[in-house]
Amino acid sequence: MNKLTPMERIWFIVNLIPRGAVLPYGLVADLAGLPGRARYVSKALKLAPQTQPLPWHRVINSQGKISFAKDSESFRTQQELLRLEGITVNAGKISLSQYQWKPDLATLVMGLPF
Repeated sequence: MNKLTPMERIWFIVNLIPRGAVLPYGLVADLAGLPGRARYVSKALKLAPQTQPLPWHRVINSQGKISFAKDSESFRTQQELLRLEGITVNAGKISLSQYQWKPDLATLVMGLPF
């Protein structure tokens, strides 16, 4: 079996987040087998190759907020991409109870190559 690096595991998990759903950085880390490494998720998204189109906009902070500064281009881009997927964003906040992805057991047991 091909062993994935920690960064590749993060990219794999982010690619699993379905359209119209979000996942906090910490839960991405947990699902990638990297508990407590939420900041590493941010770094992995930043360092993803341009040839790897990741739905990075679906990753938000644990309070359900966009982490970029509200007056930044990155904030506006993430907000717009989320809204295009039907996610309600109110002043940079997303309802985790409504939009957080909750993968089913089959996805976790059978779908992860690590």
